[in-house]
This record gives sequence, C-alpha cells and structure tokens, in this order.
Amino acid sequence: MKLQNYICGDWVEGQGQGAALTNPVNGEVLAYAGSEGVDLGAALAYARDQGRSGLQALNYGERAQLLESMAQVLQENREKYYQIAYQNSGNTKVDAAIDVDGGIGTLKYYAVMGKTLGDAHFLCEPGTDRLAKDKAFQALHILTPLTGVAIHINAFNFPSWGLWEKAAGSLLAGVPVFAKPATATSLLTQTMIRDLVNADILPNGSLSIICGGGHDLMDYVQTGDVVLFTGSADTAQKLRTHPRVIETGIRFNVEADSLNMALLAEDVTTDSPLFEAFVKEVAKEMTTKAGQKCTAIRRILVPAASIDAVADALTARLAKTVIGDPASDGVRMGPLVNRAQQQAAWEGIDILSREAEIIFGGDRQFAVQGGDVDSGCFVQPTLLRCNKPMNAERIHDTEVFGPVATLMPYSDEASIWALASFGGGSLAGSVFTNDEGFFARAAVTLAAHHGRLLMVDETVMNGHTGHGIAMPQCVHGGPGRAGGGEELGGLRGLRIYHQRTAIQANISQLENLRAATVDFSS
Repeated sequence: MKLQNYICGDWVEGQGQGAALTNPVNGEVLAYAGSEGVDLGAALAYARDQGRSGLQALNYGERAQLLESMAQVLQENREKYYQIAYQNSGNTKVDAAIDVDGGIGTLKYYAVMGKTLGDAHFLCEPGTDRLAKDKAFQALHILTPLTGVAIHINAFNFPSWGLWEKAAGSLLAGVPVFAKPATATSLLTQTMIRDLVNADILPNGSLSIICGGGHDLMDYVQTGDVVLFTGSADTAQKLRTHPRVIETGIRFNVEADSLNMALLAEDVTTDSPLFEAFVKEVAKEMTTKAGQKCTAIRRILVPAASIDAVADALTARLAKTVIGDPASDGVRMGPLVNRAQQQAAWEGIDILSREAEIIFGGDRQFAVQGGDVDSGCFVQPTLLRCNKPMNAERIHDTEVFGPVATLMPYSDEASIWALASFGGGSLAGSVFTNDEGFFARAAVTLAAHHGRLLMVDETVMNGHTGHGIAMPQCVHGGPGRAGGGEELGGLRGLRIYHQRTAIQANISQLENLRAATVDFSS
C-alpha cells in the first residue's frame, strides 16, 4: 500500500515508491509513503483560501461543534487506531491509549472550552487602558484569527496526539491545518484524517496532510502563516532560519530536545510510601512507549545518602519489566519505532557510558518475549549511575530517545539547583517531597528551567496524572534546549493562532466593539 497525501481537497500520490513504513517488532513493511512531486505551494494556497474562509465564516461555538463531531468519528474508530499503533509504532495497549485516546480527549476538551466563547468571531482582553488626559480616549486589545495556514510538523512518537494537540487549537481559532507528520509513523495520522475526510465534517481546505518529506515546504510560507514544530533541535534550527521564514517574519513555535529530571527530596526516607511512588514513576517513565516521549525522565536526582537504595529499587523494578511483542500476553514494553532510532539509542548509551556506569541493562542481545531481538528494534531498559554529576557534561546534554536514564546524587540544595540548570531547559520536571518549605523553594527555583513541574507529596501520589503526560489544561513546552515554545494550556493555546492588536479610540466605540465579542483573559 502507498499512502496518499490529502491536498487541495483531493487524495494524491507522491512520485516514486517513497519510504517504507515498517513494523518494528519484526521489520515487516506495512506501506510506503512519499510526497515527491506534490505541489506544496498550491496546497498551502488552497488551505489559505478555501480552508480559512470556510472556518472563519463560523463562530467559535460552531467551530467547537466541529471538534466535537471530529472526536466522535475518531472515537468510533479507536480500536482500528490501536491496531495501527501496534503495527507501525510497536505500541502496547497502554502506549496506544496515551497516543490515540490522548488525541481524542484533547479534541473533546477544546470542544468544551470553545463553546464558552459562543458566537463571537474575534476576542478581546478584559479592561481598557487610559491613554490621555481626556478619559474618553483609551485602548482595547483585541485578538483576531491569523490570515494564513498553520503548518504542523510533528515527531514520530505521537502520530495521533501530536496531530490533535496542535490541530484542536488551530481549528477552534479558525486557522486551517497543514499536517506534516513524521513519515515513519504516518500511517496512523493519515488513517485518522482519511476517516474525517470521509465523514465530511470540515470545510474544504481546513485539514491537509503530506505523508512524506517536507521538501521545499518552507519556500511557500507567507505572512499570516504559523509553524508549530516538534522534533530535533537541529531540524528546528534549520527550518526556523530558512530565508523565507525570516523574510516573512512568521511565528515559529518549537518543541525540541529535553533532558527532563525527576527529583527525590532529602525528607523522603527509603521506607516511606513516597519513596516507592518515586521509584514507580521513574520506572514507568523509562518504559512507557519504550522511553520515546519528549517528556520522559532522563536524569534522576537523589540525595547522596539514598542513591544506593534508589539504584537497588529501580533495578529490581526494571528487571520485572517484560519486553517484546506488544501483542504477546504480559509484555509491558515494546520496541523502538525503527532501526534508525534503535541505532541512535545504542550510540547514545555509549556516549553516556563515558561518564556513567551502566547498573542495569545495556545488553544488545537480551531476551525478548514473542519477538526476535535481531529482526526487531528492541532496546533494553538501561539505567546508568554517575557519581560525580557536577563534573560531567554528556549526561546533561545527550538525550537518548529510548528507555534510558541516568541516576545522580546531590549533596545539598545548591547542587540541586545547579544540576537542574545543567539540562539547559526542559519540558517537564517532577519533585517528590512532603516538606512544605522545600516544595515552595523548589517550585519557584526550578520554574525558570521547566515548562511544567509535577510536585508530588503523599496526598497526590496515587492520583496525579503522571510526570510524562501533557494535559490539555496545562501549557506544554519549555525554555532553552526544549525549544522555547508553548502549546496547549487551555484557551492560552489559542494565542499563537491570533493577532493581538491595540485599538485606540473613544471609550464608547470600544465598548461597542467589546459588546460584539467575549473577554479573553487566559
């Protein structure tokens, strides 16, 4: 099967055979995908013309209803998507749920939030600002939908959630979506979009997709467009410094590499329930989706006095994790997505091993259940230990995108803050503590280096949503090497798809303008 691209209201094939999409459990070729020869300039123009006009003729409430209808169609087909997630991504059922159900749930959430905006076609910020001695002359800030197209470039690890967490806000804002998923796992993305096209829910041009490479896509961006990118920092740098991107001044939002940390505070004793909760969360983050999450824990900070106990507990838990074919009973972790990612993980482990000792895993010929370690893309969960992290470099700048994390001790609070900063900016961090004073200091101090912090004490240790789960209510993104971008966050996620403009006028005219919309304070 060769995947088609959906552009200009039609399904078209790229030239040539395209890239092979494989099953990472056994190497079986599932399909081919390519976009060579597809007229990307015409595709973007069609989306700007047909898609934007169709979406922006609707109000926010009507667009929210579109999201609700989309979620319903996807919900009805979720078992099919689970099967594709297994075949093309090597996902366990839990892994597939995070991706498939996470995407559908995000659409449902934004459908509910969008209905609160009612029949408005633009938004305004609350209040006005006095500008002169004459009280009548003031300013009101309004937000209007962008006039272009939203280009969403996504990574291989979340072919469903990665699409819908961006598209939900874009479509609600009235900005058409041009999706460019990672080719390796584009089968799920394309199938979901095909189901929605067949359901005839959205205005023509609202949702487009290319399943192969982006080729000269950036050559055709225009003022009023926006790019949201998830992937490697190197690719992000290449795209956002493209001459056309710079010339047009379009918005370019990036979510890139991230060396996320988990921190065990000194007040947590090794015999406490919170200690066990910490170990459980770290092990879960290392193995869920085979560690292929941009929010997964890569660095584990623990008190020097507790590092042996943490190492023993983590090793014991990881040793119980059954790795193999996700279709086999009892398997809790599947393979990495393809050979390239497997090779990159092995190379990354070798780099980390220069500064840290492997205390569990690292075996390239380990036993797998219901699969074959030679034909599959399996990587054993690997835990390293660096006893002198303050003097190390690679454990703080090398992200191994797989089931790999490094344990490191700290001596005092000053070393905690320093080690956290060595990550260069992260999407997510977690802190396990029952100490209210430390909680407050950690939350404020670590916030500068993280887009999101999960603060866990014994009151929430059994009910929190997880270190690695990006909830639609909270912002997703991070500073520094994490890309400096920001997505989701409830209605905050609409800001990137709107132009904010200060309207200076007589206060009575401004109040008339306000009466035509709703206040937007997020």
